[in-house]
Amino acid sequence: MPPRLAVLASVLGAGALLLAGCANPSTGSATDDPTKPVTLKFWHGWSEKNEVKAIDASIARFEKLHPNIKVKTTGNVTDATLNQALRAGGDDAPDVASSFTTNNVGQYCSSGMWADLDPFMKKTGLDKHKVFPKTLLDYTSYDGDQCALPLLADAYGMYYNKDAFKEAGISRPPRTMSELKRDAVKLTKRAKSGGYERVGFMPNFRLYQNSPDRLFAQWGPTYFDKDGKARLAKGSAAKDFFATTRDLVKSQGGYGPLEKFRTSFGDEMSSQNAFLTGKLAMHMDGEWRGLFMKGAKFKWGTAPLPVPDDQPETYGRGYLTGTVIGIGHSSKHQNAAWELVKFLTADTDQVVSFANAIHNVPSTKAALTSPKLDPDPTFRAFLDIAQNRYSTALPASINGGQYVVSLQDFSYGVEEGKEPDLNKGLRELDKEIDADNLQAQN
Repeated sequence: MPPRLAVLASVLGAGALLLAGCANPSTGSATDDPTKPVTLKFWHGWSEKNEVKAIDASIARFEKLHPNIKVKTTGNVTDATLNQALRAGGDDAPDVASSFTTNNVGQYCSSGMWADLDPFMKKTGLDKHKVFPKTLLDYTSYDGDQCALPLLADAYGMYYNKDAFKEAGISRPPRTMSELKRDAVKLTKRAKSGGYERVGFMPNFRLYQNSPDRLFAQWGPTYFDKDGKARLAKGSAAKDFFATTRDLVKSQGGYGPLEKFRTSFGDEMSSQNAFLTGKLAMHMDGEWRGLFMKGAKFKWGTAPLPVPDDQPETYGRGYLTGTVIGIGHSSKHQNAAWELVKFLTADTDQVVSFANAIHNVPSTKAALTSPKLDPDPTFRAFLDIAQNRYSTALPASINGGQYVVSLQDFSYGVEEGKEPDLNKGLRELDKEIDADNLQAQN
């Protein structure tokens, strides 16, 4: 699933609901008999026709295995709507819920609105450490509370125009940031008007999926110390990251011209996407982009994003995120709900079938190595990224993605040249993040 364009707004909206008085959510029951007839309510965010068809097929497979359990699905549900219903509780609230917003897991768990899944796993013999990759477990838990499980994942890598590479005499995708700069310059084509026909690699943070945290993952950053304090100003990762993006921008003509070119691009999910139309020679995106490349008029490939020059051993890494699923704390059918969650997340054939259907990365160790997975090599590059031991996900926070929003706002200022003293700016950013976290705790 492509992360929705309104994810950050959803983060803040859901956060406001969570922090506005849901410390004591309605309590459901985990004493129900999952072999008895029951109807479960499952809310999810998928809305595209092919995605809805895939989730409906998944539910049909589950109901065939569990004929006593019927599932009523509701799609296209935002986090704000979901959390409002869970806060209110009652018979209208969902028994099972999924979300595209991994940044909100810290709130789901700490608020108590999503039930702790560890007792259900223990009761049914599911060893989460054997089933799920560690990084995916990390972004579905908070402070020791496993209130969610991964339901497919997304991995970020590089799409590149093979024809443009051949034309520029480049034999393979760049593996280090210095190679990325070199190749980006070679691949950039200026127009006679002074603008651009094509940009090698545009790092501008307002471009499509270019939220700064995604490219920043290539540095393996540590956002918080062991005491939960922001530490972006410490160490060299953030400074090197911004120095690299500034250098990429400068070497290809500067922020103003690049930003002007960016505003001419078509919609991300349309046939006028800038990479699809040849306006970008290299582009950061997720595994789902391959589904939108069928009309490309050039040969294209995929590869991991480059890594810092002083970390060549980490090449192959990438940013990971994905869909999460959990049980509403107010559900009176939590054991039956667990049967659905367990099937959707841990049944290998189901996970593989669902992943193939919507072109997402499988979220279990067994499914990632299944011979039944889509054999397309452009897709398998993302499977390798998902399994790379250096790949990272954002850490959970009590106020969800607020620190990501703060980083994004700061990054806009950096690329626009409004942060002349980067060290000072990063220290102020850390203070802002710490103050927001403290406010959420009180």
